[in-house]
Amino acid sequence: MDLATIVGLTLGTGLMLFGMLSVEAFATFVDYPSIYITVGGSLGATIISVSVSQIKVLPSVFMKCFLNKPEDPVELIQTLVHFGEVARRDGILALEGALEGVKDDFLIRGIQMAVDGNDPELILTTMTRELDNISARHGDGKKILDLLTKYAPAYGMLGTLIGLVALLKNLDDPESIGPNMAVALITTLYGALMANLTCGPMADKLSMRDAEEYGYKTIIIEGVMSIQSGDNPKIVEQKLRTFLPPKQRELLKKKEGA
Repeated sequence: MDLATIVGLTLGTGLMLFGMLSVEAFATFVDYPSIYITVGGSLGATIISVSVSQIKVLPSVFMKCFLNKPEDPVELIQTLVHFGEVARRDGILALEGALEGVKDDFLIRGIQMAVDGNDPELILTTMTRELDNISARHGDGKKILDLLTKYAPAYGMLGTLIGLVALLKNLDDPESIGPNMAVALITTLYGALMANLTCGPMADKLSMRDAEEYGYKTIIIEGVMSIQSGDNPKIVEQKLRTFLPPKQRELLKKKEGA
């Protein structure tokens, strides 16, 4: 579970509800026509903007914001250095047996290509292209949230216009003024909440996740290329260490000394 997403969403929603309850009864802020206009309109516009296959992944896109198993780049570098030691000592063909227990398919494919004796340029091109395609797929998921962030405030304003038109058309009916004014104002509120409390922050979270995975897999590519070229394990480590921030470099150094 992604604790930051859960805490942030709970905190933001909780404080918003507390603020609403402090002003007036919560029921005042619940208006179903406004929900239909804002949520329905935003979803409809988003569906128009993308393909059916992209819409199908929408639930999994939302879940990625809550479910996350962070990868440890320090552990990855230790694994790659170990592979470098095996290749240096027993030959690169020995790495095929060293892959047992490795769960990262991207790493397995890279090492396997090196073991099979593929040309270094082919290995680099293939792994880089795969990484770019992974990032592109992530971008498709983020695009859906970006579109919802874009359209929600717009449909909030459309709901406001609808409410105002109904209000002005029925000024002679005092009982209709309240409901129409509610639609006019609350749709804008719903649009702003949808864009700034859920969809927008979740899109930013997906961008962060993509950057993390891109960096992690870049370390794999650099490590595989270094091992394939026959670098000394210490050189492999020095190359990969440059991808780590200072705190993680210190952690790697401590683990090596342990």
